Amino acid sequence: MLWLIPLFPIVTGAVIAAMGDRSRRWLGTVAVVVLGATLCLTLLAAAQGWTATLIWSDAIRLSAALTPLSAAIALMVPTVALAVVFHATQHEAAQGIGRLTGLMILFTGGMQLVVVAGDLLTLLIGWELIGACSWALIAHKWRAIENPRSGLYAFVVTRFGDLGLFAAAMALFAGTRSFDYAGIATLSGPLAFIVAYGILLSAASKAGQVPFAPWLFRAMAGPSSVSALLHAATLVAAGAYIIARLHPSLSVVPGWQATTIAIGLTTALTGGVTGVLQNHAKRLLAASTSAQLGFMFVAIGAGYPGVAALHLIVHATFKAPLFLVAGAAGDATGSYRLDRMRLGRIMPLIAGLAVIAAAGLAGLPLTGGGWSKEEIVKAAEHADFWLSVGVMIGGALSAAYATRFVLLAFGRRSDEDRDIAAPGWSETAGLAGLGALTLATGLLWVWPPSDTLAAATGFTLPEGSTLGLVLSLICVAVGVASGIYVVRHNPALGRTGAAAAASDWLGLPTLITRGVVLPFDALARAAARLDDDILDAGPRRVAALARRGSRAIAATDNRVVDKGVRATAAFGDWLARIADRFGEALSDGIPEGTADITGMLGREARRLQSGLSHHYYAYIVCGIFAVVAILAAGA
Repeated sequence: MLWLIPLFPIVTGAVIAAMGDRSRRWLGTVAVVVLGATLCLTLLAAAQGWTATLIWSDAIRLSAALTPLSAAIALMVPTVALAVVFHATQHEAAQGIGRLTGLMILFTGGMQLVVVAGDLLTLLIGWELIGACSWALIAHKWRAIENPRSGLYAFVVTRFGDLGLFAAAMALFAGTRSFDYAGIATLSGPLAFIVAYGILLSAASKAGQVPFAPWLFRAMAGPSSVSALLHAATLVAAGAYIIARLHPSLSVVPGWQATTIAIGLTTALTGGVTGVLQNHAKRLLAASTSAQLGFMFVAIGAGYPGVAALHLIVHATFKAPLFLVAGAAGDATGSYRLDRMRLGRIMPLIAGLAVIAAAGLAGLPLTGGGWSKEEIVKAAEHADFWLSVGVMIGGALSAAYATRFVLLAFGRRSDEDRDIAAPGWSETAGLAGLGALTLATGLLWVWPPSDTLAAATGFTLPEGSTLGLVLSLICVAVGVASGIYVVRHNPALGRTGAAAAASDWLGLPTLITRGVVLPFDALARAAARLDDDILDAGPRRVAALARRGSRAIAATDNRVVDKGVRATAAFGDWLARIADRFGEALSDGIPEGTADITGMLGREARRLQSGLSHHYYAYIVCGIFAVVAILAAGA
């Protein structure tokens, strides 16, 4: 029965995509029904402890099960997707809307398969499915040539990370003859190392961690609804989820926790600086996604995967509406440049929803984002005080870019004279639902909801010091003040100059291009030359020899074989003329001579026929009797 949770949206999504464009009302209704039913099935599965197994062969089987952590994520995915996909049906361009809706529902089903997977093989199937869907969704507006290229870039980068998951699956099977998660804990030595770090590599690439983070900027080529789904509830979230899910088995491998913390903290800080410097609304949010996922990596490395999972859930509630409001602002102004927006007077309701979501991103007190971020600070404090300071600095950067985003995108202009229409109620409904979820997560600051949620997910919340809490809140306040200062004194920060160059992940794409892409490109060209000059040289020489041989054979054919054929033909022709000359006389003479002889014999026979034949017969009989009488007398 548990297979129904991923298979229902996967099958219905594929059917909807194949049906083509329909009316917005029809697609919106179907999306709500399908994803609502998926949410209900997930609730039933979590309440009744559904499991599923599909036996492929004696050695291979697919399995699915829900742990408390995976059940919480499985409930979050369709909840957020329902609001996002409904918004897409009402907001995105009409051309291709059926395919877009179907793929987004299918994408959600793929993520559900990742969440319920009970073994690495099932996980790989879901992993591949969400990777393929992300490529198709990023390249949805394929008529603009840059969009398919961006989709391909994102696909290749994440595929590179996927090699780690393939290596982990092969190592696990080699060590246990099974793909079950339970077998990971039984591994040791090199196989355990390959499994742990292979999964970490794959998770880091999916979650947009350094050095894979730049693919998230290229993914901004997709519609804003796709960005919301990809960053909040599906592809990117899968990276943090899988290492939180497998943390008990992976954390025992030497160096794994320290490596996870290093990746997460580096990404949180660099992503924070990148977000502050960005003047592109969606790219600012993309950098913030990497940074927030970095916080989750820190919590997991510090030994608190439950805290990471809770931040993942809370992050989804405020990140999805932020992308949707960014899409509404970008579509209204025709650009995602933050310094050209300031739509507060034109879109007051959208602006209000943006403030609610941005407050969570900033980590302000009494917001769900603020609560889960403070839990991560506590978790880091348990590992090392200075690690918690690093998280606090990352929190300050979060507050700065969140403040800058909301003030630039939805601040007010004194000289408002633009003719821009605000989104209708149907486009705002999904946003309002997500805003309500964001507000609801603020209850986590109050006991007992936080303890109840922690108990439901099966994890204990860390205890933090008062000093840590005070310092963290001071960092948030400094971040907010910094964001306001930048907006007032340099609103176009990141549009030109050194800040613009640094806003592209501090030059990381250039470094990747020069350190990885160009060397590989040169290596590929060298391999091509090697192939042309050496490997292909043998076949080319053989072909040349063959051509020469064929020409020689052709010449021999002309000189000998054809000459013999022509001589034979001439002889045959001569023979035919001889036969024509003598054969006709011979062939005609035989029947004519035969006819003449026959005629002569006939004439002689007629001469013998005189009419006295009976006399001849009497003479013969008398002669016979005379001979017999003589012989008898003699005897």
